[in-house]
Amino acid sequence: MNGFMVDDMFIEFRLIFSGENDTEKIDGTKPFDRKQRRIDDFHFENQANYLSVEISNYRQILYLSASNLLIIKFQNNMKPFYLTGALFLLFMFFACPIVRSQEKAAPVPKSPFTIDLWEKGLPNSNGMEAQGYDDAKYNFKPCITVYLPKTTRPAKAVVVCPGGGYANLAMNHEGHDWAPFFNNLGIAVVVLKYRMPNGNHEVPFSDACESIRLTKAHAREWNIDPDMVGIMGSSAGGHLASTVATHAPKELRPAFQILFYPVITMNKEETHIGSRLNLLGENPTEEMEKSYSNELQVDSSTPRAFIALSDDDRGVKPVNSVKYYLALQEQDIPAALYIYPSGGHGWGIRESFKYHIEMLMELRSWLGTF
Repeated sequence: MNGFMVDDMFIEFRLIFSGENDTEKIDGTKPFDRKQRRIDDFHFENQANYLSVEISNYRQILYLSASNLLIIKFQNNMKPFYLTGALFLLFMFFACPIVRSQEKAAPVPKSPFTIDLWEKGLPNSNGMEAQGYDDAKYNFKPCITVYLPKTTRPAKAVVVCPGGGYANLAMNHEGHDWAPFFNNLGIAVVVLKYRMPNGNHEVPFSDACESIRLTKAHAREWNIDPDMVGIMGSSAGGHLASTVATHAPKELRPAFQILFYPVITMNKEETHIGSRLNLLGENPTEEMEKSYSNELQVDSSTPRAFIALSDDDRGVKPVNSVKYYLALQEQDIPAALYIYPSGGHGWGIRESFKYHIEMLMELRSWLGTF
């Protein structure tokens, strides 16, 4: 990702080239392939105070200046356009649609929208459904809320599992509040509201798998790449996400996992006791404890991982994340582990977290590696 200034407005852009390796430097920025025949993506992102424009499948952009002047040349010998300030904005918003790819993206629903899970009936029960769904009583109706980015090419997607110790759900700072961050990166967000186990440990897992199945099933309609659907979870939601990452059948295995201060093990000495109790009950069998200790379930099919936590987390011991990271390393699975000096537990995307900016920057960088 590169950047330059246009009339005091910071613009970020990404160029993906193919062709021969005849390159030159453009004002000291990224090497530029003069013999390239295609630029697959040229993306300006909009967040608060900067512009958002995306151009896909263009063959024309040959030259970019890092000064206040943007110069665009076209292969069909059109004259260069010299654009500054307002003229640049006008061109991007009005001229670009004229020259975009002839293949139009399928229409997508207005975002955000919510879809209930299990339209044909629940596959299992936690014994609470007959009481009537009521969030105030932690009797959640399983559903997904979908936030789609403004993009013309198929997007990555991430299913978000909020935490809450398998007793409640932190739907905002560990769920819905993440949507703008990912959408601004061109990533779709699918926030999962899952049922509590209440004695049936299969319930949350089945809801999470169904959310991935639904996302893949609607991939074309929602303009999502079905092979790039990942999962994210915080705290007990991190346990659920890592359970899907290690236990889901091949067709539902996520492409990547993002875990914040996750519960990983069910080992009584190292786990979060409340999560263990609510998921497995008071006296789980040794086999059940081992099955849900996800550091023991990592294999070569487990997806790459981003893991972030605080060193002073007293809610979920850091050893959970460290053991999972080491298990991934043993299988040669790409993984990134970030341990911040302080912050405790449960910060999510709250700006009050001291390392909020650093965390977002590191997550953004990691998402750009695949």
